[in-house]
Amino acid sequence: MSANQANTSGQVTLRRDVQFNGVKVFSATMVADRDQLGEKVSAWMSAHTQLKLTDIVVTQSSDEAFHCIAITVFYREDPR
Repeated sequence: MSANQANTSGQVTLRRDVQFNGVKVFSATMVADRDQLGEKVSAWMSAHTQLKLTDIVVTQSSDEAFHCIAITVFYREDPR
């Protein structure tokens, strides 16, 4: 079960079964940037095929004027 499925309350869930040693965060508030966010994540993943993705968490936050989307990618990279 991924973190997205396990928790929709907005609280941090610690998962001891997911080991990672790197995190990459993509975020956008403007409509055009939000529309392209998935493509940016896909391009980054394609450029970093040596990384083993362990989880992806999508978060939305809003205020009266703006909506922000964040895609957080957790990964494991082998030591050099």
